[in-house]
Amino acid sequence: MAYYFTSESVSEGHPDKVADQISDALLDEFLRQDSNSKVACETLVTTGLVVLSGEVKSEAYVDVQHVAREVIKRIGYTKGEYKFEGESCGIISTIHEQSQDINQGVERTTNEQQGAGDQGMMFGYACCDTEDYMPLPLILSHMLVKELADIRREGKQMTYLRPDSKSQVTIEYNDDNTPKAVNTIVVSTQHDDFDEEKQMLERITKDVREILIPRVIAKQNKPEVRALFNSNYTLHVNPTGKFVIGGPHGDTGLTGRKIIVDSYGGRGAHGGGAFSGKDASKVDRSAAYAARHIAKNMVAAGLCSEALVQLSYAIGIAEPVGIYVNTYGTARGMTDGKIAEKIKDIFDLRPYAIIERLGLKNPIFLPTASYGHFGRTPYKETITVIDNGVKKEKQVEFYTWEKLDYVDKIRAAFNL
Repeated sequence: MAYYFTSESVSEGHPDKVADQISDALLDEFLRQDSNSKVACETLVTTGLVVLSGEVKSEAYVDVQHVAREVIKRIGYTKGEYKFEGESCGIISTIHEQSQDINQGVERTTNEQQGAGDQGMMFGYACCDTEDYMPLPLILSHMLVKELADIRREGKQMTYLRPDSKSQVTIEYNDDNTPKAVNTIVVSTQHDDFDEEKQMLERITKDVREILIPRVIAKQNKPEVRALFNSNYTLHVNPTGKFVIGGPHGDTGLTGRKIIVDSYGGRGAHGGGAFSGKDASKVDRSAAYAARHIAKNMVAAGLCSEALVQLSYAIGIAEPVGIYVNTYGTARGMTDGKIAEKIKDIFDLRPYAIIERLGLKNPIFLPTASYGHFGRTPYKETITVIDNGVKKEKQVEFYTWEKLDYVDKIRAAFNL
């Protein structure tokens, strides 16, 4: 019997995502000036106010107010009527130095023995729904709000759009876990005020159906995914009827409150730790990226068609205390326990090794803070960094954990 699965996403203008982006922008600026920075930044945003807090150990000097304001303006909060505006909002910083008790567990005499920055368990997941090995409901949800933001910035259509929005997609699946059809789409978008509420809702619904969704469909590379959008899906647009008050004025935003949006949309599992604002010594982030890297390469190698990987750590200890693999019965003639043993041999999962392998000391994190940390396309970019007080150009790579660079090693190890 077919079943339904639903995932949601939120735009860069959602208050929680505003907080995430500010936290990651601060992290990037510390890393740009000092690649050894240890950062755990938390942000709160509300009507006319940003509160920055957290712990930092760094040689860098960062103008945190300037960084926060630039993020807010880039997102699109540039008008006083939003009750949250980049130039005029108040900014309070209570960022202080990282605890020495934590630091002594992370830093060691040799870099290779760097301990985990905290205890915890992290999960990575991959499946065959999309060409990026991600769950389809989540990817479509991301695309809807990302496309809304693109339309808003273009300024040619749907000119009433404001920065805050949410989406939700329900997919009907076949018994063999393949997508059968798009069942329900929900889009809630902040907008300018209209004189007539009924007319407003009719216009936004029409534009979502005739402008937004066709743009999302056109960006699907696979014909079979485009075919899932038949005429029978249900569409809900701004179900409350009105969405003028939004962003941090409508709802207080906090770093780390969208961890399911950030990861797999409810598929697989989540260890509970947020990503944004944390440097890679915190395994909440680095080990979650490593677990995704493993799961994606396993599925791409043909070892299985679905994979969940759990890594768990103890604070101050380099080696993971546990590695768990679940292939949901899709692996080829091998138990999940045996697969986990071989994975441990293929991938060095000490924090230092993960950081080196994935280039996680570079200022690459702000782009991850909206529209998901996974299922993204790796790319390279030349940026300006400060090395021993000297500015220099450096090429860095983004989304390295999405690379399929271990497929051949996995195939060789498993005789595929």
